[in-house]
Amino acid sequence: MRLDQIFGGNPVGVIVRLIILSVVAGTIQKTLGITPDNMIYKLGLLVERIYNMGWGAVQWALGYFLIGAVIVIPIWLISRVFGGGKRPDDGRS
Repeated sequence: MRLDQIFGGNPVGVIVRLIILSVVAGTIQKTLGITPDNMIYKLGLLVERIYNMGWGAVQWALGYFLIGAVIVIPIWLISRVFGGGKRPDDGRS
């Protein structure tokens, strides 16, 4: 398997795009007051609350999963059927 197949394009270009998107996302998060310490703290609270809620948390997560899947799965299926994620074959193997 070639690197461009793994990365979904030229590896250097993909890495550059990921770096740019990370800087943009970091800027937005910093503007909103979201810091790494805050995120770790909130993640800890989330895990604690899920643990404390027990089965209710599983039902809550499953409900949101199903609501999202109603939109995501058909869009993914349509894109796969019509070849939305397929790269043109350039004849190299």
